Amino acid sequence: MQGMPEIRVPVYLFTGFLEAGKTRFIQQTLEDKRFNTGERTLVILCEEGEEELDTAKMSSKDVTVKVIEDESELTEANLNRLCDEAGAQRILVEYNGMWQLASLFNAMPADFGIYQEICIADASTFVNYNANIRSLVVDKLQTAELIVFNRYSESIDMMELHKICRGVSRGINIAYEYTDGRVQYDDIEDPLPFDVNADKIALEDTDFALWYRDIMEEPKKYIGKTMTFKGIVAVDKAFPENTFAVGRHVMTCCVEDIQYMGMAAEWKGVATLKARDWIKVTGTIAYEKNKLYKGKGPVLKVTDVAMTSPPKQEVATFF
Repeated sequence: MQGMPEIRVPVYLFTGFLEAGKTRFIQQTLEDKRFNTGERTLVILCEEGEEELDTAKMSSKDVTVKVIEDESELTEANLNRLCDEAGAQRILVEYNGMWQLASLFNAMPADFGIYQEICIADASTFVNYNANIRSLVVDKLQTAELIVFNRYSESIDMMELHKICRGVSRGINIAYEYTDGRVQYDDIEDPLPFDVNADKIALEDTDFALWYRDIMEEPKKYIGKTMTFKGIVAVDKAFPENTFAVGRHVMTCCVEDIQYMGMAAEWKGVATLKARDWIKVTGTIAYEKNKLYKGKGPVLKVTDVAMTSPPKQEVATFF
């Protein structure tokens, strides 16, 4: 796109918690001759576990390893300095599992770009991490393209791991590495809790969060479908004429991250609505430009509105 900076340095990001196996995964990557074709590589370690990188075994000898010990060191100036000192053509980051990814993303120079993000997890401890520090687990899952569960065995409930991941991201790929070295990719079907092929879809109150995420990720498959669901009205004088927003407050992982997730709706009777009204709304989905979005998005062409009471569980969740 015009105006976007050219990516000078691709960044390979490895996330996960201490002793999950990130260092071993990076070691194997740097020993792989298919990955190393002469590029000067900078490895940034944001935490140091029991295992250490062995540069002598790497197929490329042009590897520089640096350690960032404190989250405050994640600055644009520092990342640029480390990159320039190493003359790096690419960067591998072993990220600290207790740091929010926003600290890294906000510090990255404009000409750095995440080329690949992989989360490494210990299958035997992941459920406990999710129960005790779910906000950090969600942080690592929501942008990763792949999670690798190592130390997996038949005694571990694959479905439980699958549900945790899918509760955060429907697009993440999941792989299980058994203790004997075998690797199995997740092929569990993950159907939506409603018939997405139906022309008319009446959402259950408990299905809003899953539906909202799905329509925002794949809006075109809903074009022309008639939707009925409960939602909270949002109105603003800055909205276009006959336009309001309808949605729900959604919790991804914990109370602190609850946010209103709404979509654009068009209806000539919008003047009768007040902010925070609970309504049961019916309308047909279109995919078009609307000022409530930065570009195109799903727009509900409303045909019917009825005042209603809130759902039993007012805040929608993915689980």
